Amino acid sequence: MAVGVRYIVDDVATAVGFYTQHLGFDVEMGPLPGFAILVRGDLRLLLNQPGAGGAGHAGERDGRSPAPGGWSRFQLVTDDLDAEVERLRGAGATFRGVMAEGAGGRQILVEDPSGNPVELFEPASG
Repeated sequence: MAVGVRYIVDDVATAVGFYTQHLGFDVEMGPLPGFAILVRGDLRLLLNQPGAGGAGHAGERDGRSPAPGGWSRFQLVTDDLDAEVERLRGAGATFRGVMAEGAGGRQILVEDPSGNPVELFEPASG
């Protein structure tokens, strides 16, 4: 079963470029005006622009509207986090905070062009 994650983005075409060029996603559908579906393995990433209609447009009862950013994220596992960070920095990517290390491994958050975080994670060896 595939896992689907919906991210609200400022510009779908820009987000598609980031995820396909830098994080290894392929386009499944789109980009359409305000919407695209990307895939990487079993992960489906649904990208919605605010106000473009559909589920990505549904506001909250308290009047809040969908917007990019936040701290929820999905995780991409890598065998060499240092090399991945260096590659992305060279491509101009923005990172949140610093590298964190714990018993399970190391991680850092890279932001897509709309400020949505993606966790890059290298499991601890051994």
